[in-house]
Amino acid sequence: MARLNVNPTRMELSSLKKKLASAQRGHKLLKDKRDELMRQFMNLIRENKQLRTEVEQGIAEANKYMAVAGSVMQREVLETALMLPKQEVELEVSEKNVMSVYIPVFSPKYRTGDTDDIYSYGTAFTSVDLDGAINALSEIFPKMIRLAEIEKSCQLMADEIEKTRRRVNALEHIMIPDYQETIRYITMKLSENERSTTTSLMKVKDMVLKQSHNFT
Repeated sequence: MARLNVNPTRMELSSLKKKLASAQRGHKLLKDKRDELMRQFMNLIRENKQLRTEVEQGIAEANKYMAVAGSVMQREVLETALMLPKQEVELEVSEKNVMSVYIPVFSPKYRTGDTDDIYSYGTAFTSVDLDGAINALSEIFPKMIRLAEIEKSCQLMADEIEKTRRRVNALEHIMIPDYQETIRYITMKLSENERSTTTSLMKVKDMVLKQSHNFT
């Protein structure tokens, strides 16, 4: 806590009181923002944990199916089956404002709505395990997109939380105490000046009364 280098005047005192009130309002708003960001951040963290578990399990299942398919199918047949996919996906990226943080929103757009279009091959010469691998990957694909969206959102929100935390601490531990200390100093100085002026006026009054008494 340090006193600001200002002149101890009534005008400066009034200005500092306004700055203190503004800093206190800003402190409250930033604390509310920080708390709300933390609440939403923790919600995303919980969702992220759940999604990551599901995605890792889905990938493990797809790898298991693919390993079996690779063992029962010739390599050339497997590569040919996956060479020309029928389904296509475009990813539209937009933004959402959360407490002044612009987090991404990923929206996949499929070329067709036919669920069978995930299979780019006929079933005559392919293993059922290949179907299982493709189906497992298809099921976790939307979760992978959501997971990427959440992880980027968490990164952006964590950065904003840290910035807001530093601002709250600066106001709480530096600016507001400095304003308060300076206001106390100026108030004390003005009171001293008033007492000194009152004492001087009383002395002058006594001198005037004595002179007046002597003349009479």
